[in-house]
Amino acid sequence: MKKIEGKVKGQGKRIAIVASKFHEAITRRLVEACRGELQIKGVRAQDITLVYVPGAFEISLAAMTLAKRKNIDAVICLGAIIKGDTYHFHLIALETARGISQAALTTGKPVIFEVLATGTMGQAKQRSQSKGRNKGQDAALAALEMIDLLSQLKQ
Repeated sequence: MKKIEGKVKGQGKRIAIVASKFHEAITRRLVEACRGELQIKGVRAQDITLVYVPGAFEISLAAMTLAKRKNIDAVICLGAIIKGDTYHFHLIALETARGISQAALTTGKPVIFEVLATGTMGQAKQRSQSKGRNKGQDAALAALEMIDLLSQLKQ
């Protein structure tokens, strides 16, 4: 059996981060953790492009546009959708996930989905802690691993 697995290597990689401005306190912590982890893994600060969009729904279009660029190896999508009293939460969460998936499948590049969809603000804060585990870190690691994995699969 041949095993193929991506390695987390940041040197020479060019990453775009698309972040929602809605629930900015949560998103800011996700972005900082993501950017920090990318740099720890060897991605140079000048090779990280950070794009802010108004809300989670707008992430998909920006992600697709960035993923089509030749000078971007992966796109990381960050945001927070927190359940309210209406069905709007479900619509935004599902369509954001669908759009991000479509960007990856259309472009053949890693487009990482780390838009938190939580029942409460407390759950979102828990997943975006400044100290401890932060889903922004997970997104950075997934992007770098997928760049390497896809490179191997194309050989």
